[in-house]
Amino acid sequence: MADVLKKVPVREQEAKVRATNFEEVCYGYDKEEAVEEAVRCLNCKNAKCIQGCPVAINIPGFISKVKEGDIEGAYKVIGESSALPAICGRVCPQESQCECKCIRGIKGEPVSIGKLERFVADYALEHDIKPQKAEKMNGHKVAVIGSGPSGLTCAGDLAKMGYDVTVFEALHELGGVLVYGIPEFRLPKEKVVKKEIEKVKELGVKFETNVVIGKSTTIDQLMEEEDFEAVFIGSGAGLPMFMGIPGETANGVFSANEYLTRSNLMKAFDDNYDTPIAAGRKVAVVGGGNVAMDAARTALRLGAEVHIVYRRSEAELPARVEEVHHAMEEGIIFNLLTNPKEILVDENGWVRGMRVIKMELGEPDASGRRRPVEIPGSEYEMELDTVIMSLGTSPNPLIASTTKGLETNRRKCIVAEEENGQTSKACVYAGGDAVTGAATVILAMGAGKAGAKGIHELLSNK
Repeated sequence: MADVLKKVPVREQEAKVRATNFEEVCYGYDKEEAVEEAVRCLNCKNAKCIQGCPVAINIPGFISKVKEGDIEGAYKVIGESSALPAICGRVCPQESQCECKCIRGIKGEPVSIGKLERFVADYALEHDIKPQKAEKMNGHKVAVIGSGPSGLTCAGDLAKMGYDVTVFEALHELGGVLVYGIPEFRLPKEKVVKKEIEKVKELGVKFETNVVIGKSTTIDQLMEEEDFEAVFIGSGAGLPMFMGIPGETANGVFSANEYLTRSNLMKAFDDNYDTPIAAGRKVAVVGGGNVAMDAARTALRLGAEVHIVYRRSEAELPARVEEVHHAMEEGIIFNLLTNPKEILVDENGWVRGMRVIKMELGEPDASGRRRPVEIPGSEYEMELDTVIMSLGTSPNPLIASTTKGLETNRRKCIVAEEENGQTSKACVYAGGDAVTGAATVILAMGAGKAGAKGIHELLSNK
């Protein structure tokens, strides 16, 4: 009999093999493995795991269905709360949310909730199980800006309640950060993202691409000229941040956003596409979050020697433990407690290296993490030809600057109520990275749900 204190292991590509391809790293559970893992769930009456889930999935409910072998039933339970389970099962930080609340984890390893969610969702995609549509339309018309995780979630929830929903996307492909920001080896686009968006379409949601709100049309025009009664802004945070050090404008310096967009959306990783990307021979990625890991692992697969340059220690890395583990396994070099001072440029304007300084950790700062302090006299040069800055992003100010009465804060983020997404402008709601700055997919989804709830409360009283 299997050890109930330990998770059923998940099969993965060998590190040396996967470092040379863009195929998915993790294979996920088959049905037998999923049922075996589901049996470990204690089916708690006061399920703390639900409290840890930003979209409040009935976790014991769907796992009970998996135990019974009723995978379609499990999908219906998840579908009550989440429109994107195959995506969440892959990229959600379960270890710091639902799984860290799991009672089974007190005396052993928590139930592998994320991998079970992924199995159920993949099964539904493979067997084309339809989501539950609204029984009838309610006659109210809502616009959603952005087809990323917050926009898709808001649109899906509203459609299930009978609203006539149209999503406006600035790019030519639907999915927002799911298609341009997360690499293929972590989140397959054709097999997962496009299929989950099809499920949202099956709920009755309409999509319009190549519509830049603030240029093609404005929020005020949508409401005054096209009769949308409410608008949800889920436009994300695509404006990259830089350090402001010498040499940052050199050829061979990218933001992680640009680098990943070229690779993902423009398919620079595919030899059949002629997309310009300075893959580099020696690459440094500055930063320690999930996006930094994604950029580093992408550069590795494009043939480079890759360094992560991060000013704190491994314990403070903000990236998921799984992503750091995979990056280390694949051979990425971690230059920790190290901070850039200058990007060195050759006579032709290209990166030739980076001058860095060693750091040590001092007293905690406002975030509670120990503040990195420079060690005098510890500077040295790294030989490089490409630098990728992964320091976070902020919202593009275009929407806020073209919408009357929409309040933003000093970080250019839209100000919105956490509970229902209401902004300073009547009938306009917002959520996700446009409000919080760069955060996780699942938190954006939670904000999309809150926005849908707020809009429903508004329009159901009309």
